[in-house]
Amino acid sequence: MTDARRPHAPTDWTTPAMQRRIRRRYAAERRFRALGLLAVALSAAFLVFLLGTMIRQGAAGFTETRIALPLDLRAGGIAVAPQRLAGPRGDLALAGAGLEGAVDAAANAAYPAQGGAALLSDGAWLRVREAVKRDPTLLTRRVTLDVPVATDIDVAFKGDGTAEAEATIAALTGKLSRGLNRSFFTGADATDPTRAGIWGALKGSLFTMLVTLALAFPIGVLSALYLEEYAPRNRWTDLIEVSINNLAAVPSIIFGLLGLAVFLGTFHMPRSAAVVGGLTLALMTMPVIVIAGRNAIRGVPPSVRDAARALGASRIQVVFHHVLPLALPGILTGTIIGMARALGETAPLLMIGMRAFIAAPPDRLTDPATALPVQIFLWSDEVSTGFVEKTSAAIIVLLVFLLAMNGIAIYLRNRFETRW
Repeated sequence: MTDARRPHAPTDWTTPAMQRRIRRRYAAERRFRALGLLAVALSAAFLVFLLGTMIRQGAAGFTETRIALPLDLRAGGIAVAPQRLAGPRGDLALAGAGLEGAVDAAANAAYPAQGGAALLSDGAWLRVREAVKRDPTLLTRRVTLDVPVATDIDVAFKGDGTAEAEATIAALTGKLSRGLNRSFFTGADATDPTRAGIWGALKGSLFTMLVTLALAFPIGVLSALYLEEYAPRNRWTDLIEVSINNLAAVPSIIFGLLGLAVFLGTFHMPRSAAVVGGLTLALMTMPVIVIAGRNAIRGVPPSVRDAARALGASRIQVVFHHVLPLALPGILTGTIIGMARALGETAPLLMIGMRAFIAAPPDRLTDPATALPVQIFLWSDEVSTGFVEKTSAAIIVLLVFLLAMNGIAIYLRNRFETRW
């Protein structure tokens, strides 16, 4: 009879069969590592290709082409007292004095063979107006100012224009220059791509995200705390949990329809306003924060709660003094994911009317506004080739905005993170 307690004979790893098994095992491990490395390399390659394409196409959107324009505003009949140029009334005074016509006349006189005023952007006279407001002496002396050119000349100077525009550029050798397009960062939407700016959409996105965060974060965190720490375990709680999980997977356009029906149709809130966009995106973001918050709260060890109760802490002290601070990093991670999703959404904002042409940045939450994703969508649908580079430049701004927002959230998460 065999003794069951007798130790097994040691494995002989030197036999040919065992050596083949070892070689197959090592080969499988090498294949797995190679596949993993290949997957990482492909992901990095796609990311580099995406960023490289956006940067290559969008870099031109941050610059503008300018032409040297000789001006003699006194000879052109522009007579405005310097004291009238102070404040917003200065714009009306210069416009009423015929500054736009004087700029066009100066271009016709300086470049008659190349098209004269047709060389200038629609906003060229606005650039002259700002220069005059900064230095009123320009009204009394001859000066040469660099003003933006028309879209076809701008595109051709950057290397992607028509043959006619290329010929015009050749005739203007030494008169054209390239510089940073500051109006892209300070202006709003415009029909002329040389005047179009991103500040209006960026400000609208900022207002919308503030409303979204102000509503979704506290409500989502309090909901997660209640469901995890206070709610009784019954069929109603199970129904709520299933509903929240389903809401997190609902297509975003459904929330847009909900915002259209409730906030605009029922409460008659202002259409195309940042407050309505923030409310709609808050509904979409809240389930993500609740789910992430519950998981983070559930991950706090029960011993923390038991120790706090043993020292005489009340239930609410246990939750807000011990459980919530330990769960906050995980909650912030869910908030980052939800806010990043909300920042890139277009469909819900289109449903509530934030696709309107907004020519001025919003000053209040109730002012008409648009958002960066919607602005990118609208520019990508434009016929003019000048909007192609503006679209890529706006995408770069959106990515920078997203990275900045995520960076702040990651800093806060690491700041409150506690290890045990």
